[in-house]
Amino acid sequence: MKPRNDETYTKIALTSLSAMVAETSTFPIDLIKTRLQLHGESLSSSRSTTAFRVAAEIVRIEGQLALYKGLSPAILRHLFYTPIRIVGYEQLRNAFLDGHDSVSLSGKALVGGISGVIAQMLLVPGLHQEMHLKASLWENFAFKYPTYAFPFSPEVVASPADLVKVRMQADGRMVSQGLQSRYSGTFDAINKIIRTEGFPGLWKGVFPNVQRAFLVNMGELACYDHAKRFVTQNQICGDNIYSHTLASIMSGLSATAFSCPADVVKTRMMNQAISKEGKAMYNNSFDCLVKTVRVEGLRALWKGFFPTWARLGPWQFVFWVSYERFRQLAGLSSF
Repeated sequence: MKPRNDETYTKIALTSLSAMVAETSTFPIDLIKTRLQLHGESLSSSRSTTAFRVAAEIVRIEGQLALYKGLSPAILRHLFYTPIRIVGYEQLRNAFLDGHDSVSLSGKALVGGISGVIAQMLLVPGLHQEMHLKASLWENFAFKYPTYAFPFSPEVVASPADLVKVRMQADGRMVSQGLQSRYSGTFDAINKIIRTEGFPGLWKGVFPNVQRAFLVNMGELACYDHAKRFVTQNQICGDNIYSHTLASIMSGLSATAFSCPADVVKTRMMNQAISKEGKAMYNNSFDCLVKTVRVEGLRALWKGFFPTWARLGPWQFVFWVSYERFRQLAGLSSF
């Protein structure tokens, strides 16, 4: 039997690998979803569009490779964000709720939401300075508690990578409108954002991102966990690819329904850049929510619902099937 720390590191590595495979496989759908959510932004007269029309326009104007614009920051984000929330959920579930067999759906939903918030919120800049952890103390803490130290690593950045991904995905929309692209690549985007908006600009939209993280993980992790156990315990099928597929489809639908409004607000907050006059379209996430509903109607909060579901379903299928298989090959128990 593997030592506890070694088992945790193995889970982290396997989760990162599975997330990278899932993200690469479904990224074009995510790009289409982002373009849909930005379509008609604060323009009530904008012509309605569909996911197929957006996809066709991207390929026609920007080429097929444009469907993967922003992939590198997306993978960077998931290499850290996904292990924190997945491994964190499993540990919280088992440690604080006395084993998964006795955990209610509401309990799993709460643990899922908390793990998502931890994964997103603990990566804000300057955290170590605020905690006044000197290097020697930090190394001692990390050595004793590697599971809890991992999310705080200075190299780990989820929200900035998400912001860069959204900006680069939205850039193609500007090109299709005859405007010049803002960024030539990931590092160019980071440099320009810091230069024009300051270092905190990399964390723009972090609070709607945290809200979305709570909702999407509440729906995704709790639903997958509960659905898989329902299927296996009622002997509908065994703990195999069939139960993993059914559970991932249900969790994708649940996560989309809960998180879509927060996702729209997060996308718009992250995409906005400060003008030369120092003005922004939205003052905060609530202002963005109000302006979106006032200009485009309540349904605008669910823009990109079907592309989001179409992406979350395959993403979770690829992720969970890969992750469960990798765990089996590594000699670990099922999630």
